[in-house]
Amino acid sequence: MEIRTLRYFLAVARTENMSRAAEQLHVTQPTLSKQLKSLEEELGKKLFVRHSFSIQLTDEGRLLRDRAEDLVGMADRIEQEFISLDDISGGDLYLGLAESSRIRYLARAIREFKKSYPAVKYHITSGDTEQTTEKLDKGLLDFLVLAEQPDSKKYEFLPFPEKDQWGLILPAADPLAQKKALKSADLAGLPLFCSDQGWNNEIRGWAGNDFPDFIQEGSFRLSYNGGMFVREGLGYLLTFEDLIETTENSGLVFRPLIPKLEVTLYLAWSRYQTLSPVAERFLSQLKKSFAGTAL
Repeated sequence: MEIRTLRYFLAVARTENMSRAAEQLHVTQPTLSKQLKSLEEELGKKLFVRHSFSIQLTDEGRLLRDRAEDLVGMADRIEQEFISLDDISGGDLYLGLAESSRIRYLARAIREFKKSYPAVKYHITSGDTEQTTEKLDKGLLDFLVLAEQPDSKKYEFLPFPEKDQWGLILPAADPLAQKKALKSADLAGLPLFCSDQGWNNEIRGWAGNDFPDFIQEGSFRLSYNGGMFVREGLGYLLTFEDLIETTENSGLVFRPLIPKLEVTLYLAWSRYQTLSPVAERFLSQLKKSFAGTAL
């Protein structure tokens, strides 16, 4: 199975049209059809259902698509890493990010890094811990930002300079907004929005005996979307400070939890993966940047 054939397959899977895929790949349609037929014969599975004007993936085709994206992504990374060995001005960085306003420290470090290496390109992946950790383990990411301490047996890591504080986003007109901080008893029985990760870890531990009375109305991976639901009066959002606009005209306020609930953000990288030259240089700068911020 060749990488080129997988690229052909992915192009057809994305466009769902043989002609458009052939045009994008700059090959003839008969050549493309022949390659895909050979791939199906090699795997012994039907990958597409062909209709008059479109192509639909079979269950086996969807499985191959997911695996092929990882394989082609890894091949692209290897190619770029070898190209960058002789190019000290550039290269590619691959990062998976948790949602936090502390990401600004990472953004500042990238800005400074690009002054020395202006041709560097960075690729950002967002998602929950399970999704992004899987990509890091597969070697598809250089670094991962987590809102929980990484497993020291698998990862090396660097803590961010500041902690994130948990709190509640609620309408400014809500009676609870009159309080400066909120206890777990204040939240009992309310329709609450929260990420599943935060709900099952930090919030569960913080609420203690009151947790059985907590109602998870819905879960959001992105706090911004949760904030939209709060604006429409559907519930209250548990999230980190500074992720949702709570200025005077926003109609929303943030109230911290008491006792204070804080989380440290970590930058993690695999103990068993060799970093590319540009990733090594970036990590070195990042360590200096974080150390300088902490002083």
